[in-house]
Amino acid sequence: MRWLSFEANGSESYGVVVGDGIVDVGARHSHRSLKDLLASGDFDSVGQEASRAKPDHSLGSIRYLPVIPRPDKILCAGINYKAHQEETGRQATAHPTLFTRFAVSQVGHEQPMLRPIESQRLDYEGEIALVIGRAGRRISKANALAHVAGFAPYNDGSVRDFQRHTTQFTPGKNFVATGGFGPWMMTPDEIGDLDEMEVITRLNGEVMQQAKAKLLIFGFAELIEYASTFTELAPGDVIVTGTPGGVGAARNPPVFMDEGDTIEVEVKPIGVLRNPIAVG
Repeated sequence: MRWLSFEANGSESYGVVVGDGIVDVGARHSHRSLKDLLASGDFDSVGQEASRAKPDHSLGSIRYLPVIPRPDKILCAGINYKAHQEETGRQATAHPTLFTRFAVSQVGHEQPMLRPIESQRLDYEGEIALVIGRAGRRISKANALAHVAGFAPYNDGSVRDFQRHTTQFTPGKNFVATGGFGPWMMTPDEIGDLDEMEVITRLNGEVMQQAKAKLLIFGFAELIEYASTFTELAPGDVIVTGTPGGVGAARNPPVFMDEGDTIEVEVKPIGVLRNPIAVG
């Protein structure tokens, strides 16, 4: 099942993709957002009901929002594929490298990612994001995947010069509208073998990154276990799991995104996140 958040007729809502249309779950239920539905405990039953309904909107008639527009937390894993670790010259660590994003830094599918006027170094990072469906603290690795509602493509766009001003990543990861998230999340039952998910990043049609999830240094369950040690994970929280090798900053010469470019992050079998690049 594919869940998304969107805007239609000037109002925000959320729903389920059925064929080439969307069943507007927000218009049918009292839960105000997908995050609220996840927190209610009604996610599975409402989803089953929606999958049998007639679509209310076509995919082409809506404005895509980030899958979870206003998550309580966005936790991002850095240096989590060996090829990316090697191209950045970083050493292996015993624990995941985590940093945070703010909700205002996210944009939905087909919405412009912005290269800020302060920098010429907006880089792509194609990733797999997971969305927490059930709250938990000190979650064991064995039980971690039971807390996942779904997975989605993510572009952890990075303003490299600001990222490297100090050892802290936060400035370079939080410029407004630099993180693409969408077009939807897919529930694990529909994905099948999670390790076989494959992330592919294309800049203007050219493949720049490609790797399967089984190559993650710290896997989905390990990231959930570690993150839930220091914070309680809540429904709708997002964990962005890391980017493969091939980022623009590591190329010779470097490749950065600019106005007029189109960046795509495909996660097989979920779908393709596409964003034009603008300046702002």
